[in-house]
Amino acid sequence: MKLDDAKKRIEAAVTQYGQHAAPAIDLVMNEVRSDMGAEAFNELVEEYDLELLYNIPPMESDHSIS
Repeated sequence: MKLDDAKKRIEAAVTQYGQHAAPAIDLVMNEVRSDMGAEAFNELVEEYDLELLYNIPPMESDHSIS
C-alpha cells in the first residue's frame, strides 16, 4: 500500500461512517503498519488526529509493543 492510497481510504471511511469509522480506519492502519512501518503509521495518526477522534494511538517506533 502507498501512503496516498491509505489517505484516500481513511478519508473515504470518515466520509462514509463518520464518528463510527474506527474499525474501517483500523484495518487501513494495520496495512500501513505492515507495509510501510511505524513512521508512516504515526504520520497518518497525526495528520488525521486519529488518537483523539478514533482512539488509535501512535506506535513506538524503536520498541516492540508488549
